[in-house]
Amino acid sequence: MSRLAAVAAIALALVPLAGAAAGAELAPLTLPSGKVLQVELMVKDEDRAMGVMFRPSLPEDRGLLFVFEEPDFHGFWMKNCRFAIDMVWLDADHRVVHVAESVPPCTKDPCPIYAPMRKASYVLEVNAGQARREKAVIGSTLEFKR
Repeated sequence: MSRLAAVAAIALALVPLAGAAAGAELAPLTLPSGKVLQVELMVKDEDRAMGVMFRPSLPEDRGLLFVFEEPDFHGFWMKNCRFAIDMVWLDADHRVVHVAESVPPCTKDPCPIYAPMRKASYVLEVNAGQARREKAVIGSTLEFKR
């Protein structure tokens, strides 16, 4: 089974959990503007596979922070998503290395995969337009404890 097919299978199995990651830990994250978000830490494979899929929306004071064991070119897609988001890739020092702005939901297969230009250890997902508005641009640093 391909990695993409495996992710899709896990995601479909988790549809009943669609409101939020089951048991995901919340942590404060400070954006360069000073705004503090409560982010769901996406540490487990199941949580990372699900992301914002099937959620009706994401509150403005919330986000998802995907945590990876190793820096890599971690790619994301927008299958089964209902709203546009910004994706912000961060290195191990929490510095922004890539931003994909206003990524729309995928409406038909095959869904595009969004990946950074440099290896990243974290990916932050927030509502579309929020990254630029809160100054989360390449080279800026986000503050959080992990």
